[in-house]
Amino acid sequence: MQGKSYMVSMMVDNILVERILADIESNISELQRSQDITWDVYTSDIRSRRFVERTLHVLIEGVIDIAQHIVSDEKLREPISYRDTFVVLSENGILARESLLKYEKMAAFRNLIVHYYERVDDEVVFGIFQKNLLDFQLFSEEIKNFLKSKRP
Repeated sequence: MQGKSYMVSMMVDNILVERILADIESNISELQRSQDITWDVYTSDIRSRRFVERTLHVLIEGVIDIAQHIVSDEKLREPISYRDTFVVLSENGILARESLLKYEKMAAFRNLIVHYYERVDDEVVFGIFQKNLLDFQLFSEEIKNFLKSKRP
């Protein structure tokens, strides 16, 4: 019976990660469909600005959540920070070393949004919205590849 409960546990973890991945992909799509939010709109419309900021924040939290789940499930070394969580995954071949800087920047941006919100630079947020959505898709693909490699 012990083997059965282990399989159920692994399946639940995969289901959780796949659900978070679906949320990430949904949020990416929402932002991609919102390309009508120009710089002028972003800086003059508080709802547009909050939508972009909050959606990026939710995306980053999802990415970090998945990373932490995998570190825990795989019993990898304990990260010392959100940034280090991605380093741990890279060290173990789960994330490509070439992608690591992108993910570390996500963690840094998350910390800025959460801890120093009043100092968040609109140009930085808007730049991420316009230029870095593919980084989230890359993370999603790397995690899907990892999950496929773990299936019996």
